Amino acid sequence: MKKTPKHNPNALPSKDDILAFIAANPGKASTREIARAFNLKNDLRADLKRLLRELADDGAVARRGHKGKKLHHPGALPSTVLADIVARDRDGDFIAVPDEWDEEEHGPAPRIRILTARRPRPGEAAGLGDKVLLHTDEIEPEDGIRHRGRIIKIVERPRHRVLGIFRADGKGGGRLEPVDKKMLGRDMQIAQGATGDAQDGDLVAVEAQRVSRFGPPNGRVVERLGSLKSEKAVSLIAIHSHSIPDVFRRETINEAEAATPATLSGGREDWRKLPLITIDPADAKDHDDAVHAEDDADPFNPGGFIVTVAIADVAHYVTPGSALDREALVRGNSVYFPDRVVPMLPERISNDLCSLKPNEDRAALAVQMVIGADGRKREHKFHRIMMRSAAKLAYEQAQAAIDGRPDDVTGPLVEPILKPLYAAYEALKRARAERGPLDLDLPERKILLKKDGMVDRVTVPERLDAHRLIEEMMILANVAAAETLEKARTPLIYRVHDEPSLEKINALREFLASLDINIAKGGTLRASNFNFILERVKDTERETLVNEVVLRSQAQAEYSAENYGHFGLNLRRYAHFTSPIRRYADLIVHRALIRALHLGHDGLPGNFGIPELAEISAEISATERRAMLAERETKDRLIAHFLADRVGATFEGKVGGVHRAGLFVKLNETGADGFVPARTIGDEFFAYDEAGHALVGSRTGETYRLGDNITVKLVEAAPVAGALRFEILSHGSQGTPVRRFGRGMERRDKGAKFKGAKFKTDTAKGHEEKKRSEERRRKHGKKNTRHKVRKNKGKRK
Repeated sequence: MKKTPKHNPNALPSKDDILAFIAANPGKASTREIARAFNLKNDLRADLKRLLRELADDGAVARRGHKGKKLHHPGALPSTVLADIVARDRDGDFIAVPDEWDEEEHGPAPRIRILTARRPRPGEAAGLGDKVLLHTDEIEPEDGIRHRGRIIKIVERPRHRVLGIFRADGKGGGRLEPVDKKMLGRDMQIAQGATGDAQDGDLVAVEAQRVSRFGPPNGRVVERLGSLKSEKAVSLIAIHSHSIPDVFRRETINEAEAATPATLSGGREDWRKLPLITIDPADAKDHDDAVHAEDDADPFNPGGFIVTVAIADVAHYVTPGSALDREALVRGNSVYFPDRVVPMLPERISNDLCSLKPNEDRAALAVQMVIGADGRKREHKFHRIMMRSAAKLAYEQAQAAIDGRPDDVTGPLVEPILKPLYAAYEALKRARAERGPLDLDLPERKILLKKDGMVDRVTVPERLDAHRLIEEMMILANVAAAETLEKARTPLIYRVHDEPSLEKINALREFLASLDINIAKGGTLRASNFNFILERVKDTERETLVNEVVLRSQAQAEYSAENYGHFGLNLRRYAHFTSPIRRYADLIVHRALIRALHLGHDGLPGNFGIPELAEISAEISATERRAMLAERETKDRLIAHFLADRVGATFEGKVGGVHRAGLFVKLNETGADGFVPARTIGDEFFAYDEAGHALVGSRTGETYRLGDNITVKLVEAAPVAGALRFEILSHGSQGTPVRRFGRGMERRDKGAKFKGAKFKTDTAKGHEEKKRSEERRRKHGKKNTRHKVRKNKGKRK
């Protein structure tokens, strides 16, 4: 029941009153409800909306719910969340915490009390350690718990297994070399008879058996997963450690093989004469998007263009509830490794029927957009078509042609197709500049492999206008899809990106102030504000540093059935439409368009609403994060293999991250990531300056900061775990010395403040407290080893 405060209906409530009402009515506070609660008259509601916008701009409240009408405190849980069951409360109810939670941004992860069914069906009862998908809502606080959840489905059961590489000992047994970085140096012994016929170099799953106080733990091989001696095997580690499905079920394969090419029947329009072309990476195996542009002949749109984006009609072949559909949802997206691709759909669909091959009839869903000379979209319309691609080009090939170096394929295409496309892109660039999306300059490296699957070299592909052309046209099509579905009031899955939290902005503001760069307080923060900062440091020694810190201040993009906009692109509504071959979210958007525009009978089912799409959004956001982590780990392992025979060599790099335990280093040559333990730096204690993203020497003030150029020596490489350990050879910059006060607490001088630090300034009092502590420990028969350990920890080699 809502708590209604007493208030004068002729005056606006204060911000504190509004925040108190939102806190007392979790999940129920909308503008209308607040107005009713405070008995506000109609003429004050516009002022109330302005006040709520100010609170949102300040980061004090955030929006969620349908069209963002519900207000809540930042960091509150969404209505559907992936969570891990971690404990039971005193009444025996399960307690869960969110699977993905940014403690730096929102503080400690909230606990969720799970409501369990009285009589769960066999196999559906949850247990400790399970990963579950929950529907959550806020409740009155009880024992510090503000959320309760109902289990929608059990996503994953706990696995008491360790993955690693089996190393035979020549006596019938061997040891397990774990693939997890956290288990480095903790090999497991495999006795004779417990190897499960594993061969040296096999990737295996081992079940831990006996943990001894002396020597390594014992284990038994329960599954052989493949040999790392074969080609393209490194990605097997990530596939199995993250439980990525990489083998299609037989029923899925059968359904894909039985599919027949689409025809013009059912109202599909014939667009085969329109010379659409595909522009993709040179090594792309599937081509699911094609583009075309021409001058607009309308005299009321001088200098304008008609831009067409056609996307493979995956929805025609992958229908709701089919075997293909069920497995595509489980996979969520394709996963791209340097040595292989784990596709969302079988090759019969992704590389054949839905690949827009030149001069072959292919079904597509197309959007035709009218663009003004200023690059703004004036109108658009979706069509279900049959197309025939005029050419398949690589990015470099298209760019070379437009730069005056055409080949036999691109020569005939320059005037009729490529020049109109680039002219339309020039207009879109103007609109992009006016919109001001976040413009981070963080080049991506590409790993090129040899025939044996190992690294040949690491390159940084040049960023071409051909890349930007396709990117801008895809963004435009994605916006058109979201606008069409909102107008038709058809539910969809949005691609959303929240604005940075107030805490992260304050931390960024504090950091930039140390570089004499200021962010104005108050007002609405937009991506263009960050671009102004990035422009100030462009082509300076601080450019990489500031780009990294700005990136870390951003929220993570995700999928959601509720729209709260895309901060990075500076767009109010945005949905993924352009890659249904490799993203399940795009397939949902295709089906929603088919349903909304009456383009066929294979659209989104009528019973699919926001609750169902919220569940799917949570699942595919999780699979996306899983894929990103697996891809990154595989690259780390490949580069660690590449550098394993260069232990002792020196490299130039940058400080890519700073932690209390040490420095993360990124090498300039390969982009490899490694670690420098703090205990190996210099001959003094190095304290962690969180606000300054730095480690600072307690005696000399020597400082190593995020983005610093450094020289390091490779000390150790663990290819299986993808871990590299370095030693710093270069000196840091000069700073103010940091003195230590107690365990993990430090300060620079009496006026300095370190986040969360509490320390004694009276040394005598500190010694007296230490003395009393030792006396108490002796009285109770406990040895005081704390100070001895800390003393040893402070020594440097």
